[in-house]
Amino acid sequence: MRSGLTREPAAIPAAGGARRLSARRPAAFLLLAVAAVIGLVAVVAGVAVLLTAAGQPEPVPSVGWAEVVALATATSGLLFGAGLLRLPGMAPTIGVATRLLLDGVIIATAVWFVGWVLLVEPTRLLGSAPAVGAPILLATASAALIAGLATVVVFRVSSPRRRLAALGAGTAATTLGGLGVAAGLLKAEAGLAFGGATVAVAGLLTVALVLHGFDRPCRSDIDPTRREGEHAVLPILVMAGAAAYHSLQGGSFDPCGVAAASVEVFALVARQYLTLHDVRRYARRLVEGEAHFRELAHTDALTGLANRRGLLRALHRCAEQGTPCVLLLLDLDGFKNVNDVRGHDAGDAVLAEVGRRLRAPLGSGELAARLGGDEFAVLLPGSPATIDQRGERLLGAVAAAYELPEGPVFLSASIGIAGWARHPDVELLLRHADLALRYAKQRGKNRIERYDVAYDQLLSRRATLEHELRGAIERDELRLVFQPVASLPSVRPVGAEALLRWRHPELGAVRPDEFIPLAEECGMIAKLGEWVLDQACQQLARWLADGHDVWVSVNVSPRELHAPAYVGQVVDALRAHRVPPQRLVLEVTEHAVATDLDELIRRLTALRRTGVRIALDDFGAGYSSLGQLRRLPLDILKIDHSLVAGHAPVRPVDADGPAFAPMVDIVMRLGHQLGLGVIAEGVTTPTELAEVVAAGCHFGQGALLGWGVPAEHLEAMLEAATSSHAPPVAMSVPPVLASGPPPPRRPLPRPGPGQPVPE
Repeated sequence: MRSGLTREPAAIPAAGGARRLSARRPAAFLLLAVAAVIGLVAVVAGVAVLLTAAGQPEPVPSVGWAEVVALATATSGLLFGAGLLRLPGMAPTIGVATRLLLDGVIIATAVWFVGWVLLVEPTRLLGSAPAVGAPILLATASAALIAGLATVVVFRVSSPRRRLAALGAGTAATTLGGLGVAAGLLKAEAGLAFGGATVAVAGLLTVALVLHGFDRPCRSDIDPTRREGEHAVLPILVMAGAAAYHSLQGGSFDPCGVAAASVEVFALVARQYLTLHDVRRYARRLVEGEAHFRELAHTDALTGLANRRGLLRALHRCAEQGTPCVLLLLDLDGFKNVNDVRGHDAGDAVLAEVGRRLRAPLGSGELAARLGGDEFAVLLPGSPATIDQRGERLLGAVAAAYELPEGPVFLSASIGIAGWARHPDVELLLRHADLALRYAKQRGKNRIERYDVAYDQLLSRRATLEHELRGAIERDELRLVFQPVASLPSVRPVGAEALLRWRHPELGAVRPDEFIPLAEECGMIAKLGEWVLDQACQQLARWLADGHDVWVSVNVSPRELHAPAYVGQVVDALRAHRVPPQRLVLEVTEHAVATDLDELIRRLTALRRTGVRIALDDFGAGYSSLGQLRRLPLDILKIDHSLVAGHAPVRPVDADGPAFAPMVDIVMRLGHQLGLGVIAEGVTTPTELAEVVAAGCHFGQGALLGWGVPAEHLEAMLEAATSSHAPPVAMSVPPVLASGPPPPRRPLPRPGPGQPVPE
């Protein structure tokens, strides 16, 4: 649609030009046809007079007829010249027509002057000639003019050059032939008259043939910046040479010669003035075009706002003037989804509307810019302390609905604000605003953040962590710790979750919630995940070889899960360490469910075919629904800590049993109905443990049951559990019922303060 609108304005002038060319073609052809008819009549009349005089016993005076033929020939030549200039495309403007005419006059005057030198005293190449009148002089001038115009047309018009050369030669031959007929009548020389008539007829036939096949417009090559000295200098040199020759021969200059010289000088001065005028106009247009393109270079084509160059120009201007200003960097949240779902045309429409909304409230001295993609900037005078309300209004303007044909689109934005520091520094201001914007996006988006010095420290640490993380495996800085999963109520370890830890020799212990997201952003998560999987399977193989009945779970990021090679990595790790597949549990967070459910189901199904078990981690804190649980190929639900500790305990209806966690009870019933095992995460207090056990949950994990410990510590716990009398509850098959109501909760007395939880 936009491309059509873009082409339409250009098509309208083209269509108008075509109509004008079509309208000019009949006019030019009519002038040429009339000129040809007049020339033919003049030639026929002159020949008829000569033939009539030849049959009379006494000579018939033919001077009057010579003047008539000369006058008709002059008229024909002028019409030929007008017809040439009126050809379609020959002279699109009056200025071009004037330049062509002046060039023709300059050449014609030089030709006429040379002819005058050759015919007057003392040269008289054609013998003595009687005095000629004004019609004969006019015919000679007309013949010279059409010869000059034909020469200019041939050399100044690039297409169709051959046809134009033939047309120019035909018109010049017709005019010269008519002049020859008039001269023959004037001197009573039949040979000269008949020769002129032959030339004229040949010229007329040439004109007729050219006009019959002339079906396309001319293309004039008029460039005021191009050097064209040959059209002026060469005729002047020829005229000067003829004048010098005439003077050396002792000749004098009569009024005709003086008039020719005057006309040459006037035409030359007029042509040079017109050229100077065209050059000035061309230079003015160049200056305007340069200013226009310079402005385009600082303008975003899609939104009409300033682009990055325009913003930098404004910032440097403010820095030079020392004007206090504030820069707001704005980034659209979730804009990529608009392009992916609605298409790039819809995305462009949204960006254009954002540009209009940012431009609308701007006042004098304020500037909005699009830096690229979905990132915008607003430059405002003042200090950061006075910009809060403007930032809130910008957030509100961006958050309003964007009406599209496919339906409305809603977006939010994150804004980073920064002002001059101690002294104006454009690069530092851009960096500070960008840091504030990144911090706003990290803190949840749809918010405004001002730059703070602490952001530099965070960025520096982030860059250091990213650099050091890339070699952490090779430097043997990573370790696995294992948090036990205990059976309830015996609190015996039956499994463990492998957790990654990083201790740097200089940075110390780096928190997982700091380096794991960084690894996902910088593309290191796949390498870390492969290392964790291999180390966990290696440790699991050792425990199984030592006779411990245990399983190990490994967390899987969405990026790993969607990698085509991940299933092969799992199979290779199990085969390399000879681990039974059912002893390995892969934990997927609920956030992975929100990406692409169908693709997730295909990936999890492929993993389950290897024999490993799949656990849904942090259930209750994310995006999964009951319908998704029925579709997902899962084996275990891990109840999020918020469901364990975030609700008040509930007592049974008969009020005789112990209080239990209501959400755990609901998830337990749901898991049993779906054939899933259930693990309660985040059990941190004896009270929570008692409530979870009362709700019927058979497995738990949390600080009360054990922190993440090195492998040898967990091995000691496993050995202690094995040596005790109470048998552990394995989790090879989830303890659920295939059908019917959920199993009854085992009564557990509420422990008093300081009392241990009974097994």
